[in-house]
Amino acid sequence: MILDAFNLQGKVAIVTGCDTGLGQGMAIGLAEAGCDIVSVNSKIPHETAQKVQSLGRRFMAIQADLSQHDVIPGIIEEAIAGMGRIDILVNNAGTIRREDALEFSEKNWDDVMNLNIKSVFFLSQAVAKQFIKQGSGGKIINIASMLSFQGGIRVPSYTASKSAVLGVTRLLANEWAQHKINVNAIAPGYMATNNTQQLRDDEARSQEILGRIPAARWGSPADLQGPVVFLASSASDYVNGYTLAVDGGWLAR
Repeated sequence: MILDAFNLQGKVAIVTGCDTGLGQGMAIGLAEAGCDIVSVNSKIPHETAQKVQSLGRRFMAIQADLSQHDVIPGIIEEAIAGMGRIDILVNNAGTIRREDALEFSEKNWDDVMNLNIKSVFFLSQAVAKQFIKQGSGGKIINIASMLSFQGGIRVPSYTASKSAVLGVTRLLANEWAQHKINVNAIAPGYMATNNTQQLRDDEARSQEILGRIPAARWGSPADLQGPVVFLASSASDYVNGYTLAVDGGWLAR
């Protein structure tokens, strides 16, 4: 039965940045499909833990600052010690800095690039090595952005990092498909999360954005649950190196 291909019973997923917003929504969606969850956050995501455990799934919290890349080996060791294996990685953790390009600081550049692309690559590398060791393949899902396709304004390091996510997703898919590892990405459109709070608080800008979205609404974390379960499951075994826009039609406009 086709629905069995979406079943994630017995799988273990690492989800970074799942204390709120899109990460929390995706962690809950994966748990609803049968996944046990390992969270990697700078603080313990108590609400996410409660929601996952209420579904009867195991939840393990690893507290780490992913902008410091020397923490990555310890994350893998701790996840394996606690859960026994890793089957799925969702690279969701990210940050943004808003400033005119003429004034953009080196710190705002480095802070965003370290978390949004450097940690994505090296955590993917570490998890891929574990997949190969396990001999069973695996799924890596990166979180891209509309700014993987467009330039945007006042967010130069965010645009650079999310464009890099799209490119690195393709490269890793090319190299790791031979190991039965699928690497894909999701590019959320304009979502009602902490990252877009400033935009939504600006009534004129908010209306300008909504006017271009054919769905005529901001997206929600629940809108990513179906796509992430698909890309994490055997239903997507022949999908590799692709960035799926979940944007209410924004890019089609």
